Amino acid sequence: MFKKLFAAFALGVGLSGAHAQDINFGMISTEATQNLKADWQPLLDDMAKQTGPKINAFFASDYAGLIEAMRFNKMQVAWLGNKSAMEAVDRASGEVFAQMVNADGTQGYYSHLIVHKDSPLNTLDDVLKNGKSLNFGNGDPNSTSGFLVPGYYAFAQNKIDAKTHFKVVRSANHETNALAVANKQVDVATNNSENLEKFKERQPEKFKDIKIVWTSPLIALDPLVMRKDLPEPLKAKIKDFFYNYAKTDAREKEIVMKISKLSGFKPSTNAQLTPIRQLDLFGKRNKIEADATLADADKKTRLAEIDQQLASLK
Repeated sequence: MFKKLFAAFALGVGLSGAHAQDINFGMISTEATQNLKADWQPLLDDMAKQTGPKINAFFASDYAGLIEAMRFNKMQVAWLGNKSAMEAVDRASGEVFAQMVNADGTQGYYSHLIVHKDSPLNTLDDVLKNGKSLNFGNGDPNSTSGFLVPGYYAFAQNKIDAKTHFKVVRSANHETNALAVANKQVDVATNNSENLEKFKERQPEKFKDIKIVWTSPLIALDPLVMRKDLPEPLKAKIKDFFYNYAKTDAREKEIVMKISKLSGFKPSTNAQLTPIRQLDLFGKRNKIEADATLADADKKTRLAEIDQQLASLK
């Protein structure tokens, strides 16, 4: 894990290089670092001007690296997916304070399974029936749309464990998985509607080689998370910055559109994560229920514990 953390030196800000008053702002590794930095840097520059501290862009090789960075206070604010935000809240002293808002008014995005346009696979059923002959590109284990959502809706609900169902399974970010499908390096992979839109803009010829064969239910838009122990005056400044960003300024509107076709950000709380918690627990419950190696008494106890957790979330 520490190796992943210190990979941030090469990819973004050096951890020890931050001064006490600096804020390290993390971004989930959905695509190449240079693309993320180009999209987010103008906003981070504005954030520094309006809140006071120097704002450093922080990158890690995977989602877990960001969670650990927040846990050890090497990163104080971050754009995360719902699943990784849940981990940050539970394990890294994080709290949700804002949520992205789509410019088109939609309330979320979708997870997809994608294949090459020439693939004979056309439906989820086709993918599941031919799993043993397919190379599968899964998402980061802490990704909402790349792992948790397809893991539950596409696989667990069909009593399938993606780790063992396919001929070969590899994990990568959304951009890498899209390229792998377009280049026929994997037969099927996870992705999401937002990243495919970016992929279409950046690599239109490659995008033409991709076909969607499964779409999930709607996923809530991504949250922004900060450490709970930041000074209250600074937390207030950060919230004020995001809640008012791109409200009227034309340049700011262009910046958030480039980030992910956003109109801005709105207040949010940890309550945003409740559906993801339920999804995570449902997935665990299905796995326990299908485990033939567990003794009946042990299975009954574990299921009761999960049912109790689910009941507490209602």
